[in-house]
Amino acid sequence: MYDVAVIGAGPAGLAAGLYAARAKLSTVVFEKMFPGGQAALTHKIENYPGFPEGVNGMELTDAMKQQVEKLGAEFVNGDVEKIDKNGDLFTVFLKGESFKAKTVILATGAQPRKLGVKGEKEFIGRGISYCATCDGAFYKDKPIAMVGGGDTAIQEALYLTRFASTVYVIHRRNELRATKILQEHAFKNEKIKFIWDSIVKEIKGKDGVEEVVFENVKSGKQDSISVDGIFVAIGYTPNTEFAKDLVQLDEQGYIITDERMKTKTPGLFAAGDVRQKPLRQVVTAVADGAIAAVEAGKFLENSEG
Repeated sequence: MYDVAVIGAGPAGLAAGLYAARAKLSTVVFEKMFPGGQAALTHKIENYPGFPEGVNGMELTDAMKQQVEKLGAEFVNGDVEKIDKNGDLFTVFLKGESFKAKTVILATGAQPRKLGVKGEKEFIGRGISYCATCDGAFYKDKPIAMVGGGDTAIQEALYLTRFASTVYVIHRRNELRATKILQEHAFKNEKIKFIWDSIVKEIKGKDGVEEVVFENVKSGKQDSISVDGIFVAIGYTPNTEFAKDLVQLDEQGYIITDERMKTKTPGLFAAGDVRQKPLRQVVTAVADGAIAAVEAGKFLENSEG
């Protein structure tokens, strides 16, 4: 029996674990992959306060995890399949085992959205990637494509220029959505070439990716380029399927909470990228997690008092 069960160990989950454990609440943190979430895969985070030169995502989140462990929170590696609430208690189900908790904080984040085109599924891991810092080094002196035009896409395109001979940025609009400073860096980089007003239609190859076919959304004309790899950064899908019956979701599937991170179910909170919010960054995820843990503590006090 735990006071607080945190599902997800990205920055939001780690901050929640930190604040809950520090408040002397018995705390368990579940993570199906590795602590740090998407942030751990970011080569350099430049907008987290306190690091004038930037910080490696893995180093930052590993330090967070160590801090949470030092305060006594437990970590359980496993994929949460379902959450039930019976009376005042929650049951968290993993494959083959279950855990009881008085409160739950959902910090499951979001996963990269797929293109949904012919050839994508076949070449995942063989030329198609959703993580530049994970796979960029495999493409030394090779041409690659980046699909997307937001902050993540341009950050990753810039990172990929360390390895690739050319990075083709394929974007469905005629201007980027990324912040101005990232745009400036990208336009100055000679390795980055832009393919505007275009969407990917098909990915071709034999043993690996060899060609990407794209279509101009204005003219309808199709063309292709030869590349050895394709990186995709077109947004995220929130990880809410296992808890959808206990929360209210918006049109995109994000969990609706109030400013105290409360969901429609008493004792159930949500924090970080899984939540409907105007800005998804490490700094906002950490703030969400802290608020959720403090509110969970207040909920327990009121319940027991």
